[in-house]
Amino acid sequence: MSILGIDVGTTGCKAVVFSEEGAILSSAYVEYDIKRRGAGWAELDAREVWELVKGAVRRACEPVASTDPIRALSTSSMGEAAVAVSEDRRILAPSILLNDIRGAEYVEQLRRRLSDEECYRISGNPIGNQYGLTKLMWLAEHETDLYARTHKFLNWGSFVAFMLGAEPKVDYCLANRDLLFDLHAEDWSPRLLAASGIDRAKLPDCVAPGTIIGEVDRTLAGELKLPPGARIVAGAHDQCANALGCGVIEPGRAMYGMGTFPTIVPVYERPPEAGPMVRFGLNTEHHAVPGRYVSFIYHMGGSVVKWYRDTFAAAEHRAAREEGGDVYADLFAELPDEPGPLLVLPHFAPMGPPDFVDDSSAVILGLTNHTARGEILKSILEANAFALAVSVENLKSLGMGIVGYSAVGGGSRSDAAVQLYADIMGVPFVRPKITEAGAFGAALLAGLATGIYRSPEEAVRELVTVERAFEPDRKRNARYGELYGQYLRLREVVGELARDWVRFQAEGRR
Repeated sequence: MSILGIDVGTTGCKAVVFSEEGAILSSAYVEYDIKRRGAGWAELDAREVWELVKGAVRRACEPVASTDPIRALSTSSMGEAAVAVSEDRRILAPSILLNDIRGAEYVEQLRRRLSDEECYRISGNPIGNQYGLTKLMWLAEHETDLYARTHKFLNWGSFVAFMLGAEPKVDYCLANRDLLFDLHAEDWSPRLLAASGIDRAKLPDCVAPGTIIGEVDRTLAGELKLPPGARIVAGAHDQCANALGCGVIEPGRAMYGMGTFPTIVPVYERPPEAGPMVRFGLNTEHHAVPGRYVSFIYHMGGSVVKWYRDTFAAAEHRAAREEGGDVYADLFAELPDEPGPLLVLPHFAPMGPPDFVDDSSAVILGLTNHTARGEILKSILEANAFALAVSVENLKSLGMGIVGYSAVGGGSRSDAAVQLYADIMGVPFVRPKITEAGAFGAALLAGLATGIYRSPEEAVRELVTVERAFEPDRKRNARYGELYGQYLRLREVVGELARDWVRFQAEGRR
């Protein structure tokens, strides 16, 4: 028997079938587009995406249907977005994404009713429009008929499980992304529901990750090449599943996600105190494994590597794509061995904690007519790490330092990039053999729920293997310590000017 992990992201879904020993047996991937029906809106066409997800599941399951049928499945998904569904499993509307501007008007309204510290003490999060709550408040006021007709609003992992035949349940990790969850009671918070006016009946019941919540619908089982009776298991928020899938389950370790959203996920034994976490702009939520908690240190700077490719290597990229490859390996081969001569303020896209800057612009300092292309790419990668290091240093000041990282995501395929981050952070990095960590983490939850594995510790010990380790170079780390100090100066001195520049440009376009 095998296990299936379904990883639903913002722009694509991957379905991966694993053997009980952790080997990949088959996989399939689909992409979909973000829809923008209005200025500042960002949605997924839930009906379209559901059909694509089913296609990915079918293509992944078909090769093993007769030889190694699926015993159980689970999901990993993006966090904040939800889908409105009817009781008879009909999709009622598009799904509003976290970066959609709708709901921003309710942030101050919520803050008049409770403080960021009170919200953190309950939910593990400060108030913000990136969470699902303000989108629900917007729907309740502006789409009253839809809100009234909706049986449940389901985060994407819960939605996929529900459409496959499960009960409408949400795991603790995903529930946390709605800003209505009580981290300590492990249920929806009466205080937060009252402050927002959201109807508790519109929300699914909360369960621990790794809880069996149903079986695959018999009709769908035949369509998707799944065996009748295959168990559906509550999954986790994608970052939590990623951490489990790469073996990051103990305090002091962290996942380093090297994708569109560069993300560090440190692990804790207990939720940190509200005061400093709110001051540093950090959240706390349940890990995918019991008795552990995590935070998310992130920004959107990973997308700038794609911008760099399309700007500085467009012809090479086209040629590589025509041959069925990509140009990233060649571009990363141009990285200088030593810390570069450039310094970047990496505000190419919205930034996460501690600043949450979304109205700024990037700055590259030190350009001359002798600057090489590879030096620009290296300075961007360095700055992406420096931006995350600010929050890492803040955690260290609270006695929660990170002693090692596991690197996952597309960027982790580059030895040079992983070594660069080890040199900057000054602690060892490892790269696991299985880099599809989100789908693998979901599959491990399915295996734990059905007794294939006795504990998360056993599963990680037996199945998560290291492909390569990267030790920091002490000389380069010392130099990066100096460059990080200069980065902090750049962030302080030029940051406000970069934001003023965006406002100046906006006024000029009026």
